[in-house]
Amino acid sequence: MKPKHLLSLSVLLISAACSQPEQKPLTQYVDMYIGTGGHGHVFMGANVPFGAVQLGPTSIPQSWDWVSGYHISDTTVIGFSHTHLNGTGIGDLFDVTVMPVVGQVTYARGTEDDPQSGLWSYFSRKNEKARPGYYATRLDRYGVDAELTSTLRCAFHKYTYPAGAQAALLADLQRSNEHVRAWDIRKEGDNAFAGWQQTGEKMYFYAMADRPVTGIEPVAEGDREIRIVRFGDGDGPVELRIGFSFVSEENARKNLEAEMLGRSFADVRSEATAVWNDLLGRIRVEGGTEREKGLFYSCLYRSFLWPALRSDVNGEFTDVDGKVINPGFRYYTGPSYWDDYRNKLILLGMLAPDVAADVISSDVDKGEKRGGFMPTFFHGDHASAFVAGTYLRGNRGFDVNRAYNLVLRNATVQGPSRPWLDEYVAKGYISEMDVENPVTWTVCKAAVTKTLEDSYDDYAVALLADALGDKENRDMLMKRTSNYKNLFDPSTGLMRGRLENGEWITPFDDQYPYYEYMYREANAWQQAFFAPHDTEGLIGLFPSREAFGEQLDKLFSIPWKGYEVDNLSGFIGQYCHGNQPDHGFPYLYYFIGRQERSQELLDHILDRFYGMGPEGLALSGMDDAGEMSSWYVFNAIGLYTYSPADPEYIVTVPLFDKVQVALGDGNRWTIRHDGQGRKITGITCGGKPVDGWFVSHDALNKGELVISTSEE
Repeated sequence: MKPKHLLSLSVLLISAACSQPEQKPLTQYVDMYIGTGGHGHVFMGANVPFGAVQLGPTSIPQSWDWVSGYHISDTTVIGFSHTHLNGTGIGDLFDVTVMPVVGQVTYARGTEDDPQSGLWSYFSRKNEKARPGYYATRLDRYGVDAELTSTLRCAFHKYTYPAGAQAALLADLQRSNEHVRAWDIRKEGDNAFAGWQQTGEKMYFYAMADRPVTGIEPVAEGDREIRIVRFGDGDGPVELRIGFSFVSEENARKNLEAEMLGRSFADVRSEATAVWNDLLGRIRVEGGTEREKGLFYSCLYRSFLWPALRSDVNGEFTDVDGKVINPGFRYYTGPSYWDDYRNKLILLGMLAPDVAADVISSDVDKGEKRGGFMPTFFHGDHASAFVAGTYLRGNRGFDVNRAYNLVLRNATVQGPSRPWLDEYVAKGYISEMDVENPVTWTVCKAAVTKTLEDSYDDYAVALLADALGDKENRDMLMKRTSNYKNLFDPSTGLMRGRLENGEWITPFDDQYPYYEYMYREANAWQQAFFAPHDTEGLIGLFPSREAFGEQLDKLFSIPWKGYEVDNLSGFIGQYCHGNQPDHGFPYLYYFIGRQERSQELLDHILDRFYGMGPEGLALSGMDDAGEMSSWYVFNAIGLYTYSPADPEYIVTVPLFDKVQVALGDGNRWTIRHDGQGRKITGITCGGKPVDGWFVSHDALNKGELVISTSEE
């Protein structure tokens, strides 16, 4: 049985060792506003790492940039919701929304251009405070000061109402960012209420106040309805503790009793801060500027906002078949595989290996019950890289044979993960639909992207097959890993779509961006060099290494034509850091003897594409469940998961003089930068020279990594 209490979770409470005491808590380096500007789509509010509860304000939705519920340009609040996503491009959750109110309340949420049209309120930035595990603001309309904190499965609301006002709480359960199928709320005893809200899943809650609940009143408009919870008289702020469960109201009550009852708001807030400090403290840095430290720990914080816990303190959870089970592991939401398989999931396994193992176990449980395919998210089949990369780095906390059976089935049986697998196997590529005059939003196969990514996913499964002694499937899959070459067009030096008859798609605009025609959220340049498992093979498609370098130079120099496309922003030439498909491309210069050019690009990205804009609060694109942030974390410490399935890292020049990493498995890494320049002149690990640019995970476990540089 896993430990039940929040402070007992081993992943969160084993502090990183440090030879020098930190001058201030690491949470104070975290700027939670970074990413709330531009297209970052980050979560703003109170939570703990991997928590089921992400408690924060929800503004009036205005555009795509409001999908997380919050944007720095907006100061409206329609309530405090208990679930949010971080950095995604899809609609947020916004489940179980409540808001403290006084006076008369209408059903309508209202519109920003009519302040009296609904229930919403303005707030002022001067009254807003945000730290990991804590959020506070004043609702100007109601004169209520709101403070929020949380545990894994519970929320703590503290509301200071105007003197003499009757304290009340609006419960807006009929609405969410998903379709609400049904809901309920009712009084339970003298000072409690309970209920549930059902969208795709059923979220139960049990709430206890520090004063009497005198009644719950409906406010209706036709068939639409909200509820007002009325509180009796009492001294000081209203303190409301809410437990949540995806199993039952009884479990919600048990979660509340285990994690929050008997503790003050200050206690819970302090506990949340401690949990975040412990996790952030797994990586300690020395040197660098205060800005770099701030960006680093802000990015590290955002890397652990998702996935979210779904099991209760008693171990129970509701599986994909709707059954309540308790198999002995913590149950989590699925990762955002596209694109956090590139780096974030490896970082998760490094710093929180028990969580990574339980995430895999969760997806195995889902996959076995839903057709025998490993679950995916949105696009691609990237659980393969996560499972292989986790296992090959030594994590044995999950049933690797069950996981392998699922990823192997994904790679060998056409299904939801690979809908055109049969064609891919037969032809060696996926053909694209014959469409006249396609536009950005034309819905097709994304055939080029899928072919390239299937080739890499075949490689990931082959690595796992090799580790498990399945030579037959290893050999079969390895033969398919070169399928990406079948879409290389020598006349353009780019990856280009083919029709079913094998002809190249014509006309061909190499700079026009598509969402699903040939490419997935990219143009031809942003997919031209994706073969992290076979970079030498990719280079070999060109007449010479010099020709490859010339093509690579074009990627970073041909000006972006100014297409206004969601998800595509943050350009160096055609390279797009604001979206993920080409995130590995800056490292390609390593392979042709031009490491210093790679480092020049990496330094530019680290310095210019995080904390952007006049207020320094934007990212170059959305955070994608922490992938964008994890990219920064890795490169800032001098390593990157160039091929995440491989248990190794490409070495870069760190931003800091010294980095100490305390892995969750007990191993400790030290990374030291020796020199003042950005050109790498030597790499040693454990006192032994490293041959090439890559260092293995096992080698890092055994000795200090020293990266020597010069200014020339």
